[in-house]
Amino acid sequence: MKVSAIAFDLDDTMLLDDRTLSDFTVETLRRAAARGIRIIPASGRARDSMRPFVDQLGCVDAYIACNGAEIWSPRHEVLRRFDFPDAVALDIIAYAREKQCYAHTYFGSRFYYMIENEFASVYSAASLLTGCYTPDLEAFIAGHPTPKVLVVDSEEKIAGMLTEARQRFEGRASITCSKPWFLEFNPPEATKGNALAGCADLLGFDVSACLAFGDSLNDLSMLQATGFGVAVANAREDVRAQVRFTCGRNSEDGPARFIQTHVLTEDGCP
Repeated sequence: MKVSAIAFDLDDTMLLDDRTLSDFTVETLRRAAARGIRIIPASGRARDSMRPFVDQLGCVDAYIACNGAEIWSPRHEVLRRFDFPDAVALDIIAYAREKQCYAHTYFGSRFYYMIENEFASVYSAASLLTGCYTPDLEAFIAGHPTPKVLVVDSEEKIAGMLTEARQRFEGRASITCSKPWFLEFNPPEATKGNALAGCADLLGFDVSACLAFGDSLNDLSMLQATGFGVAVANAREDVRAQVRFTCGRNSEDGPARFIQTHVLTEDGCP
């Protein structure tokens, strides 16, 4: 498998279940980079939530944050960014309040949330970011850029809101899920697929020769934009059904083992 770049989601894809990168995965990606293959993490996480993994790998050429709203250099300098107009961001917060859902936005190494409940502490532990209770989130949005709004509730409630939200914000927001209990709002141009194409322009590789790994709805645009889209075995069933290849589970280093077999082994083939 001749590839020019490897793009990959983090949570439930390249990270183990304890949200760490295995030594085997780090070694595999560094071997790929040594062959001139571009390494591009792509996550729904914010920049500062991705930064420890980028630094640990030490071979990243660019990384995609906030579901494609941002592209960052390995030195953590912004290369491209999309933000909501304030009016749209405020309408999303109004929608979350209408549905009585938790919601937060991001700035720097912190996230700012409007309802005090267990979601904030759970998210802080998972993301490595500090949460700030901000009951007047509307006022905060008016003074800060908003590349993403995350709404959180039960799996059943979020599943019921996904289609409704896409209809309500059609043309004004890209709406997806990385976890069954997350409803993620980004500017309409902000998808992982569009961001990967942006990385291809910036770094000079052919996106059709990119190998990409993912597990959820927010990965689908990236998996379908590449010539080699791979879903991990633990991916959503509706995602696995729409991609060409599958690999082992995240907990089994599935993506790294796929790379070892099909990219780093000279006679390997999918």
